[in-house]
Amino acid sequence: MKKTKTQRLILTAMMLAVATAIALICQVIPFLNAAFGGGFTVGSMLPIVIIAYMFGTRWGLFCGLAYSVLQMLMGYSTVSAFFMPSSDSYMVFGHAVLVVLIDYIIAYTLLGTGGIFRNRLKKIPALCLGCVVALSLRYLAHVISGAIFFGTWAEWFFSEMGAFGESILGTFSGASLSVVYSICYNGMYMIPEIIVTTVLAAVIGNLPQIAPCRVE
Repeated sequence: MKKTKTQRLILTAMMLAVATAIALICQVIPFLNAAFGGGFTVGSMLPIVIIAYMFGTRWGLFCGLAYSVLQMLMGYSTVSAFFMPSSDSYMVFGHAVLVVLIDYIIAYTLLGTGGIFRNRLKKIPALCLGCVVALSLRYLAHVISGAIFFGTWAEWFFSEMGAFGESILGTFSGASLSVVYSICYNGMYMIPEIIVTTVLAAVIGNLPQIAPCRVE
């Protein structure tokens, strides 16, 4: 399928708008959002993966980077709180910058890897595996950030989880507890997100408009 650079840009802008609209809608639904950031967005990242599949990983990463900026704008109150001394979320400047870098710029830019199986596998497997890889990399970025910068919440988090939490606290401590906490906390919304997005990709991928494109 052939596309001009203008068509690619227009289609990318449309997909970014769709992804942003879904994320905004989910943002105002309380039970979809985690207490300390992050939330289930019902496939909002699929448009980014589709763009990466259609136009390749390089363009997908560019699209993911653009989406990361939109995410920062949507989460402005959360992001700005890291830099405000009067906020409960205030951090040392360097730490705040790293959190924004990992949790936003890197995490969402990595969605552009969703096109790595383009022209290597049939369409549906390529899209589905692309979703798994791209969203898993985003999950990994959040796990790293959470373990390093938010691990202080680990004991409180597991103390609220009854017997399961007590077993975790009795098994892990220090840095390892922070890692387990970050895996569990971010997994609460990222694992369902990966599953739902992959299923949606299998359904929507049947559309003939979704296909690898050559830009001229």
